[in-house]
Amino acid sequence: MSGLIFRGGQVLLVRRGTAPFLGRWSLPGGRVEPGETPEQAVKREVREETGLDVDVGGEAGRSPHATAYFATVVGGELRAGDDALQCEFVDLEEIVRRETTPGLVDVFRLAGLLS
Repeated sequence: MSGLIFRGGQVLLVRRGTAPFLGRWSLPGGRVEPGETPEQAVKREVREETGLDVDVGGEAGRSPHATAYFATVVGGELRAGDDALQCEFVDLEEIVRRETTPGLVDVFRLAGLLS
């Protein structure tokens, strides 16, 4: 489960610090822990990886490798943490120029954010 977070027309990406896909860019997120809802997992993972607190909305897009939920920042300070090497807000067109995790570009296309 991942959080799709926008600020000023840019989207938040994290650079993975662990396998699989070490060094690739993705949305902040991870696995659902036992007893968590997908929305709770998104909140927890975004906080751990980026330092940001979010409210989680509806499903933004899905691929065979990932499901993303819209999320809105409600607090915290942006900083890379947990298994993220970097985190930054980038323009949407930048996504296709970066080495990303499998399915990330598909999520943006399915959400109607990239053509």
